[in-house]
Amino acid sequence: MRSTTQLLSAVTNQQIDLNDFASNDGYLFVRDGVGVAGQGVAKRLGRSEIAATLSAMEDDNRSGIAEAGPIAIGCIPFISSNPHDFVIPKVVVGKTSGGQHWVTTIDDAEFDFRAPDEIRPFAASFMVNPGIPVDHYLEAVRLTAQAVREKKIDKAVIARDIFVTTNFPFDIRAILQRLKASFGSSYRYLFDGFLGASPELLVAVEGNKVSSHPLAGTAPRTGNPTIDQKIASELIASTKNQLEHRIVIDMVHDTLLPWCSFLDWQPEPTIVAVANVQHLGTEISGQLSEPRPSVLELAYALSPTPALGGAPKQKALEQIALVEGMNRGRYGGAVGYVNKSGDGKFAVAIRCAELDSTRMTARLFAGGGIVGDSDPTSELAETQAKFQAMLAALIRP
Repeated sequence: MRSTTQLLSAVTNQQIDLNDFASNDGYLFVRDGVGVAGQGVAKRLGRSEIAATLSAMEDDNRSGIAEAGPIAIGCIPFISSNPHDFVIPKVVVGKTSGGQHWVTTIDDAEFDFRAPDEIRPFAASFMVNPGIPVDHYLEAVRLTAQAVREKKIDKAVIARDIFVTTNFPFDIRAILQRLKASFGSSYRYLFDGFLGASPELLVAVEGNKVSSHPLAGTAPRTGNPTIDQKIASELIASTKNQLEHRIVIDMVHDTLLPWCSFLDWQPEPTIVAVANVQHLGTEISGQLSEPRPSVLELAYALSPTPALGGAPKQKALEQIALVEGMNRGRYGGAVGYVNKSGDGKFAVAIRCAELDSTRMTARLFAGGGIVGDSDPTSELAETQAKFQAMLAALIRP
């Protein structure tokens, strides 16, 4: 395969929104307007083929932007050994943090962007039903907290799912635009009917720089600044949430460190607020050693993060399989992209919806980290708060 990369202004004078370019059937990974969107499939490929295929491509880069060019985009499932693939889109539009737009076309693909129709509200009905019964979820939390107290594990994340059905197919572009309006500073993504807005950066690589922003420990937001500040203070002071957060930070640090000449992190977690909830977050950054790993290699090493799995990793996964009662699929894994140089970004695949082939049913997921003093009803309330992000995007007219 061959590719041509040029400034977007060389092929069109239109301003292009990445959400609109991805539309209903494309690919998207974007935060604060910076990222990539793709259309069409030049090639589907498995994990072992990605690096060699991208490296072998001849790219005529006329854009002057070093990071521009062909990409592979996709999702690593929660159990990364499960079957999955990535896509090299036929056409990719990208936007850099400096505001430059570029476009890459593969082989004889043509760039053909037509301004989409205006998104119009319409009347539809919706039904929301649990997947995992609530009583099953509460018992799974109780059993997992007991396992922690008995020192079988340090932590495990227990999740549940709900199904939203409608009498009119979901409009993916409209959902993405609603997520943009409410969660523009989250990593918004679309891949093969899997879409969402994740606040959590799993890993990013740019040259020899590596970064991660793990989140663990969650509390609701009310919209009242005074009350939200009080809740945030209680979150920071919470021994349960600090313990849950520390387990995640230690794992991410210990996983990245062998690849780094140095690695630094914030001494204390800070509050990361999104529209409906707030989290404890810690920024981690460092410099990669040579030979430099690709972002893809690091994403597989980190996934699933303890923020969605637990610790120790294998025992936590065994606990989840024992009590949770569902197949997570891509939820809790990672979603993102990698370019020819091995640079790219992956977010933790949360705050998501999995649409069926008819786009009439959406499956949503939410979970929380369980430690020894976790209360099942409090954990249930946390999942309800986390569901709100995608529920609002799905059903708002």
